[in-house]
Parts: sequence; C-alpha cells; structure tokens
Amino acid sequence: MEYISTRGSAQALDFEGATLAGLASDGGLYVPREWPRFSGEEIADMAGLPYAELAAKVMAPFVGDSLTYERLLELTTEAYGRFAHKAVTPLRQLDEQQWVLELFHGPTLAFKDVALQLLGLFFEEFLSRSDRNLTIVGATSGDTGSAAIDAVAGREKVDIFMLHPKGRVSDVQRRQMTTVLAPNVHNIAIDGSFDDAQAMVKRMFADTAMTDRFAIGAVNSINWARLMAQVVYYFAAGLQLGAPHRAVAFSVPTGNFGDVFAGYVAAQMGLPVAKLIVATNVNDILHRALSTGDYSQGTVTPTAAPSMDIQVSSNFERLLFDLGGRDGKAMAAQMAGFEATKAMQLTNAQREGASALFQSCRADADEMASTIRWAWENCGELIDPHTACGLFAARASGLDEATPVVTLATAHPAKFPEAVERSTGHRPSLPARVGDLFDREEKCVALPGEYAAIAEFVASHASPRA
Repeated sequence: MEYISTRGSAQALDFEGATLAGLASDGGLYVPREWPRFSGEEIADMAGLPYAELAAKVMAPFVGDSLTYERLLELTTEAYGRFAHKAVTPLRQLDEQQWVLELFHGPTLAFKDVALQLLGLFFEEFLSRSDRNLTIVGATSGDTGSAAIDAVAGREKVDIFMLHPKGRVSDVQRRQMTTVLAPNVHNIAIDGSFDDAQAMVKRMFADTAMTDRFAIGAVNSINWARLMAQVVYYFAAGLQLGAPHRAVAFSVPTGNFGDVFAGYVAAQMGLPVAKLIVATNVNDILHRALSTGDYSQGTVTPTAAPSMDIQVSSNFERLLFDLGGRDGKAMAAQMAGFEATKAMQLTNAQREGASALFQSCRADADEMASTIRWAWENCGELIDPHTACGLFAARASGLDEATPVVTLATAHPAKFPEAVERSTGHRPSLPARVGDLFDREEKCVALPGEYAAIAEFVASHASPRA
C-alpha cells in the first residue's frame, strides 16, 4: 500500500513512512493510493470478532508490508487491553431508532484514545528500527492532547509538544494533559484559538530550519494512521446492527472532519453506510460547506463543546481530493486560494459527490442543552455537549425509521461536568481510575500565540533527529 499527498507533489510513502511523516512535504495530507475493499462475505465473516482482532483485519490492507499481520494483532491487543470496557467501543440503544456508540472507555475518556493508544505503539515499533528520534508537535482543542500525551509519555526516542488555546479547554481536559510529568512531555498554553495553534503546527512542518534538525511528526488527525484506526469502530457498530445485510447511518460531532472522514473510508471499503451526518456547533464551517458549498473561515466562538470550536477543518481536504477526481495539482491550487483568502467555494463535482453520502446539521447552545436533557430524562443517559450535537443532528435527520442511526459519543460526560449539570441537574463523576485528577501537580508553559516563540521553545527542548 502506497500513500500519496492530496497536493500531488510529495514523494509517495509506505505505511511506516506516512505514519512517521504525518504531514506531507508539500503541505498536503497522505491518503492511500487506492481504497481497499471488502466483499459482503468478507464483512459478514467479521461478525462477532473481539475488537482487537476486528481492528487488525480492517487495518491490515492499509498497513501493507510495514507490519506482519501477527505483529499488527499483537499491537492492537496491547492497545485495546487498556480500555475499561471489554467491548472497547460498546453500543447502547436509546429508542427504536437512536443508538449511541461509546468511544470514551480509554485512558483519557475520549474517542481519541481509540486511535492514539495504537499510534503510540506504531511510533515505538517503527522508531526501534533505526536511531531516529521523533519530535511530535500537535495542537488540541481539548481531547487530542491528553490522549496523545498518555500514548507516548515516557516512551524512548519521542518528545511531544502539545499546544492548546489558553482558557478554552475544560478544566478536566487541561489537567489530563498538564498533570503528566514525564520528561518527554511539554504542554504549551498559547494565546489564541485552536485554529491559531493548528496553523503554527502546520507551519513548523514547512519550516526547513526546524525539519532539517528535527524529525517532526504528527498526532493530530492529519496523521493517516490515526484516521485508519478510527475506521474500525464504524465496522464494529455496523456489524452489530446487521451489516453487511443492513445499512446504518452515523451522526458524528466533528470540528476537524477526521472522525467523520473515517466513516467515509469505511463506506469506500464496502461497509453499507446509509448516511453520514456531520454535526457541528455554532462554529459551522462544515455545515455551510456541505449545505451551500461555502467553505469560508469565520471567527471562532467559544462554546460548551470546545473540541468543536474550529473554523478550519484540516481533514476536509482529504474528502475534497477524493471527490475532485484525485487531482493533486487542482487540490493544491484550491487550498492555496483558501489559505490566501480564508474562503473557498466547492466545485460542482465536490458538492454532488458529498451529497450522495453526507448531510449536515448545526446545533446552537439551546439545542445542545435540550438534547443533553432529553437523553437524561427519556433514556437515563448522561451525554457530554459534543455527543449532544451529534444526537441532536441524528434526531433531526429525517431518515427512514427503519434505518438505525448511531451517534458517536466522543467524550465521557464527566469531562464537561458544568455543562451537563446545567442541563440535567445531575453532576457526572469522574471514573475511579482518574478520580484524583484535581489533586495532581500541573506542569505547563504559557507562550504568546507567535510562531517564533513556539519554534524557539521546541528547538530548545527537543532531541535532534539522530
């Protein structure tokens, strides 16, 4: 399996190379040269498999010769052995049509664990084959940071620098990052938004003064391996609800488009997906793009769902590339226009291709709160604000009642206790395994939202590439 850049001019890489590189050298994102596809019979044969074995089967075509199947299975078994629920991503029924896929049973209580626990093992496996050191630079709107830090804390040959917008993540999210005191972990609170942090990370990948000295790697969903691991839980849910003989719809709360793009990949691989519902909060660039073709950057509005407070959705480029005929030169020109003007219109081919599988919905603060309340009062389920955006969109989807709709529950409600309590009168408790979070010491550096300051800090604390 070869990986190519969405912008057409970077060297093609194998899975190991794409995993360690993160962002392509031309600024694009890596995607497989072609989508592997399972037959209906092959999908049916996956029913009932333990999650780790299902993960190995779904991911094997993407991994290619970089790992043997046996070694891949060992890594998935190790990664998912840390989850608090034996099913890893259990499915719960709310009513006749609505289901919730709980993706928060990992170490940091968010869906990012499903991919990042495995990505940390991939890094360790591939780095052990050489004398190379890896400098991970990431941006987080809340959950990626803690999941990535947990996955690589204390690992040899890896330093991680995680940027988060100061004051714009929840107390639980912040502490899950800043209380990890391993010497290879560096938390940076910047003045600005997540989009500002993400832009600085992308700039560092293009900064030869940094890339000549350090092997810069990515844990954000710009890293293909992270998206690949997220494809698995679409298969897990689909199989439980009747795949390949029955199509299932998924409602996905998203800001950066990575989680829902994984559903698109599952559909390309043969999983019968009735519809992918893109659920946003008031930071609705994706809703506007899918409903009107207008992909224009607005001002980030802080909300009770901070992981979705994003106005530039990096992974959307992967979809536009695939729907636009995989023309790297055209994609590079389209993204250059967006980066220059902060505005872009989707082409007719992109809009028509997206409409076949996607629909979108925007939830404001009142709709988010009322959905948290509905789930508690009618189903006895506490859900967090991000999941509430997804469930609001699922219930408003207008899909045929015979089609099950699975909302991805992306975070444990205890990560956002104030918002949940305001809506339900019930304050969720942290699971016992993280119950002492607010008693732990924090370590974090505050820096201005200026690239020079970030680059200087990374350069003074990271290990050179070799």
